[in-house]
Amino acid sequence: MKKFLFAALAATTLAGPALAQEAAPFTGFRVEGLVGYDKLKGNGGGRDGVAYGGAAGYDFQLGSAVAGIEGEYLDSDTKGCETAFLTANDRICANGKRDLYVGGRLGFAVAPSTLLYAKAGYTNAKVGVNYTDPTTPANNFRTSDDLDGIRVGAGVEQKLGTNLYAKAEYRYSNYEAGISRHQVLGGLGFRF
Repeated sequence: MKKFLFAALAATTLAGPALAQEAAPFTGFRVEGLVGYDKLKGNGGGRDGVAYGGAAGYDFQLGSAVAGIEGEYLDSDTKGCETAFLTANDRICANGKRDLYVGGRLGFAVAPSTLLYAKAGYTNAKVGVNYTDPTTPANNFRTSDDLDGIRVGAGVEQKLGTNLYAKAEYRYSNYEAGISRHQVLGGLGFRF
C-alpha cells in the first residue's frame, strides 16, 4: 500500500507542471525572432525599410488574463537621402539603426491557443545623419544620436504547438527631436 501511495504522489508531482502549462498556455519565459515593415519619420519626411531582431520576455496567466514583461533588440535598414537640402549640390542622409525596448504587455486569451494583447514601454533608438556639401567641405558632418521615447502597440499571438507560437504586431514609437516610428512585425517564438 505504501508503494502505491508513493507512486501516486510521484505521478501527481511530475504531472503538475505539465497540467499547469496546459491550464495556462501563455505562462512562462519566451524568446522570439521578429521581422517586418519599418517606417521612420522625422521633420523632413519619412523612409520605409525592414526591421529585424529578437525579443525575450516572461508572461503570467491567471484565468484568461495575461500580463508580462519583455525586452527587444531590433535593427533596421531604413535609410533615405535628400539632395539640394540647403544648397544646390549638398546631400543629407538619415538612417535608422538599432532600437532597444523594455516594457510590459497585458492581454486576454480569447481561445485556448489565441492571445490578444496591448503593450507599452520605454524605447531608445540610434539614428545616424550624414551631411556632405562638395562646395563647402567645412560644413560636412556625420553624427549618430540616441533618442529616448515611448512605445505603444497591440498584437495577436497564436500557439502552433506545445511551445511554438507565431505573432503579428503593430507598434508606434514616439522619440524626442520630432522622430517617430511605425512598425508592423511578424514573429516566431518558443515558450519554455
